[in-house]
Amino acid sequence: MKPVHPLRRFLRHLSSHPWQVKRHFSADALQHIEQAIAASEHLHAGEVRVVIESGLPLSCILQGMSPRQRAIQLFGQLNIWDTEHNNGVLVYLLLADKDVEIVADRGIHQHVREQGWQQICQQMEGMFRSGQFEQGVTHGITAIGQHLATHFPPEATPRNELCNHVLVL
Repeated sequence: MKPVHPLRRFLRHLSSHPWQVKRHFSADALQHIEQAIAASEHLHAGEVRVVIESGLPLSCILQGMSPRQRAIQLFGQLNIWDTEHNNGVLVYLLLADKDVEIVADRGIHQHVREQGWQQICQQMEGMFRSGQFEQGVTHGITAIGQHLATHFPPEATPRNELCNHVLVL
């Protein structure tokens, strides 16, 4: 991604609103994403959470927070790190910066590593550039689910430790 002038980024985020998410993600699309999360979680013992943010809050903009820093902040705030097997994964979309970040807990990260997560992010971003927003997210969920299924097969008694609801900020 090419560098953006700080004032331009500031204005872009300042003018972003959660209702703008609906331009790319209809209510049906969000429901389909939630269904993809639930279906994926039947195939493994991991947890996936999706957060879509139109733009950063003013305090984050003023701090010069990167999308990665914001994703890590939300990973902690939403307790995604607090799964029994340390296998929670956050998929974070920051629309104002056209950025996708994946933050994974140490249990799964040790197997996939940063390169694996970046590959999924790049595939999703490519689909977004083609206007395939819902498909991009569901593709990411499927790819993450494949890694989780390899390293955390489903348990006899499945549990849902994290909400499958797509959080729109």
